[in-house]
Amino acid sequence: MRIRLAVPADLPSFFEIRTSVHENEMSLEELASQGVTLQTLPLLMDENARAWVADLDGEVVAFVLASRLEARIVAMFVRPGHERQGLGRQLMYEAEEWLFSEGCEEIWLVTDDDERTRANGFYRHLGWKIDDLWDGPVRFIKRAPGRMAGGGQGGQSSKSHGT
Repeated sequence: MRIRLAVPADLPSFFEIRTSVHENEMSLEELASQGVTLQTLPLLMDENARAWVADLDGEVVAFVLASRLEARIVAMFVRPGHERQGLGRQLMYEAEEWLFSEGCEEIWLVTDDDERTRANGFYRHLGWKIDDLWDGPVRFIKRAPGRMAGGGQGGQSSKSHGT
């Protein structure tokens, strides 16, 4: 298993993985209704965004996409059958480290508001906290290591960014 930066040829696998998950399910049609298609996804992959994949012998089995401009983890999904192997944790580490190294002092992500979904426990386990000020689906936030809530050492905050 190898964690590496995504390349354009990996993008179709993002859709295969995203539409194969059993929780927080979305079809290709639902993704398209939110403006996420094979044609629009490459536009996100500029100097302000990065994606990493878990590559198993040439097959992409998990991915994470992060946006520096939004200080946000946009998506992280693991192909069914490859869960609970530490892939999500490794991918999240890469994305978090990149966002913090780019000056983001607080990063965020949004997930399903059903407390029974595994994602909610997964993000808590990785040190993410629920943003009590958010109304809607569950929004998790994470501060850069060594930064205190309400203050900080510079960088950008995610508070001014919406979904």
